[in-house]
Amino acid sequence: MRMRAFFTELAGRARAAAKRVKSAGQVTIELLLVLPVFMLLLFFIMEMGNMGFQTILAHHCAYELARIGSLVAGPSGAGSGGGQGAANTKMKSVLGQMFPSSPGVSVDGVLVPTLKDPQSGQMGEDLLVTLTYEGKLIFPGSSYVLSDPPKGSRKKKIIVKVRMPVEKPYFQ
Repeated sequence: MRMRAFFTELAGRARAAAKRVKSAGQVTIELLLVLPVFMLLLFFIMEMGNMGFQTILAHHCAYELARIGSLVAGPSGAGSGGGQGAANTKMKSVLGQMFPSSPGVSVDGVLVPTLKDPQSGQMGEDLLVTLTYEGKLIFPGSSYVLSDPPKGSRKKKIIVKVRMPVEKPYFQ
């Protein structure tokens, strides 16, 4: 009787050990199936943070360029009467200092007439600045999904428009 109980217990231990070995292999296979999906999700989240940073950078640069351009576009700006051409020249000069080694960044400014100022009787103008910035995508997998065509370029075009009023003196 004792012998039979001993062999039964031994067989039960062998079955439990075989079950543990099978479950260890199952964990490895599940890890191999889930890990690529998890890494793509992680890279996508990090890429969205990177694109958020680059978008904020582009918006800030466009605002600063519009501020500079609106000061130069005014009648007393640039020492020569200002205007759209002087504003664009100055903005491109400053853009070259902001991004010295980025050929994919460009700026363009257009003077847009607005409403008449009731106090001075002058027509108002706004400088509409368009900044085109090529953001660089850096993480694998997600950059292929988010990039502009061609997909292998790893670049995403960010276009920012800012409108800034042109300051005109009250008395001329």
